[in-house]
Amino acid sequence: MEFGINFSPTVAPTDKPAARYWSESLHLVGLCDALGFGHVRCVEHHFSRYGGYSPNPTVFLAAAAQRTKRARLMTGALLPVFNHPLKMAGEIGMLDAICGGRLEVGFARAFLPHEFEAYGVPLDESRARFVEGVEQVRRLLEDEDVTMEGRFHSFGNVTSLPRPTQRPRPPIWIAAFATPRSFEDAGRLGYDIMAIPRSGRQMAELIGLYRESRGSAGHAGKGRVMLSFLMHCAPTTEEAIEAARPNAEGHVAAMIECTTAWVEGASSADYPDYGRMFAGLKDQSFDDQRARGAIWVGSPDDICDTVSDYAKSVGGFEAASMPVNFNLLAVEQAERSMRLFSEKVMPRIASL
Repeated sequence: MEFGINFSPTVAPTDKPAARYWSESLHLVGLCDALGFGHVRCVEHHFSRYGGYSPNPTVFLAAAAQRTKRARLMTGALLPVFNHPLKMAGEIGMLDAICGGRLEVGFARAFLPHEFEAYGVPLDESRARFVEGVEQVRRLLEDEDVTMEGRFHSFGNVTSLPRPTQRPRPPIWIAAFATPRSFEDAGRLGYDIMAIPRSGRQMAELIGLYRESRGSAGHAGKGRVMLSFLMHCAPTTEEAIEAARPNAEGHVAAMIECTTAWVEGASSADYPDYGRMFAGLKDQSFDDQRARGAIWVGSPDDICDTVSDYAKSVGGFEAASMPVNFNLLAVEQAERSMRLFSEKVMPRIASL
């Protein structure tokens, strides 16, 4: 199992200035090579406490590339629904050059109604825009003199510059939340998949769909599955819980705040049952999430047991992507957590 760090800010200007948040985040990136963290990942969201500090992950990753010389740089994930494919392809090629061919590109459909409203995009166009956008970016990265006629974007005889440093292109990941079709589609297309951990049984079924779809489509290997876990490691269970609980709860509260529209009646065939799913967030306590392995908080022994149990329950996965400075957790605490995880946890569970 490969471990990396993930920046998914749930911060507002009244909490912490953006300059301070990103300075602290870059400090943590600078620890990755010495501590053995294999990737740095950054989200795209807009206009709210939930991710709004990160409207363009490629900007942060270009800076992160100067702080680590070995870790892979990952968009987790770009949103084609709000971005022109020509612009995305050019920025991907530029970032792949800046980081010396260490880029991995994640794409997602987006799921926050307020973002669609602000951009003037109907929720019902989400899947169609995503499918078209990812395919157009793929073609622009792999080929020259590309002509494509799409429902949303069309262009003729375009060669995107700069050309990717990795050939034919950086690896592509698809972000999936809970819809089985998303897991099946990622497998069918031969892409890797990044997801939010659900209960062991649910996650095992979704990963199974992904691997089966990938195999049925004739792609080599079983693909890579990356799951994201809030992580805080401290010398004792009590210390870890005391530091992490209010910040994990703040992280979830930010998501609840910006998904209220689903609970209050927003609907789309592209997002089946999202109202019920997000309504259920209020019932998922910190202790419940910790008990079922959806967050990794505790002493090194606690976390080793949690990771082992969860990996077995879902049939294994290839990578864990961990927000380490989630919500308002102090950078000093995040650094201590990374160091302890590297020293006491990674050597014991890297072979899972």
